[in-house]
Amino acid sequence: MLQILPITGMGQIRPGDDIGAEMVSNFDFSDGDVAVVTQKIVSKAEGRILNVAEDDTDGFGQAVLKESRRILRRRGDLLITETNQGIVCANAGIDRSNNASGEITLLPIDPDRSARWIRARIYALTGRTIAVIVSDTFGRTWRNGVTDIALGIAGVAGVVNLKGTADANGRVLRATEVCIADEIAAAADLVKKKATNVPVAVVRGIDSSWLRESSASAEIVRDPSGDLFR
Repeated sequence: MLQILPITGMGQIRPGDDIGAEMVSNFDFSDGDVAVVTQKIVSKAEGRILNVAEDDTDGFGQAVLKESRRILRRRGDLLITETNQGIVCANAGIDRSNNASGEITLLPIDPDRSARWIRARIYALTGRTIAVIVSDTFGRTWRNGVTDIALGIAGVAGVVNLKGTADANGRVLRATEVCIADEIAAAADLVKKKATNVPVAVVRGIDSSWLRESSASAEIVRDPSGDLFR
């Protein structure tokens, strides 16, 4: 059975706060759990906050440019950029939601490292071996609506390669690769409602074969040489 369990009771995260300790104080972890942590609280704890007034579009735009390797598309104030981390997204992943007035948050410098730190901290506090996904809400080319994806991962596969395995009819799969980390992140978002202060959810009961050392930057982020659209 797969369960998706919200972690409630966590306070507002500010620079220097211990996210792992906050999680442990409000949830009883089991080995094999996957904690999906909203990027916003990771960025806040790591001090990735800038003061930019609500009406300061120039300041916001300069922050986007500083956090980007290059601009891929532009429509008015909306930029699709490749971030310094190599992630393609709107406005370098910067936004104002769930921030204090006049503040914006930037993506973590290294989301994989952030996930590894939280995972190690929870092990140190509980002795439990869990996996961690740092997630964020992204739009998708060719499809309306947003969904959560994995920015950083630790202890869970990014992509599961099903090439060479058989489908339900015995047909051998030749090209199927599943981004398990994104699927788990999207599932967790079903209980991480933005208006109810639930920044972390735990997915319990995933296939144990998916629990391994991993990296979103190495497994999930597509190299531009293999991208038809950059």
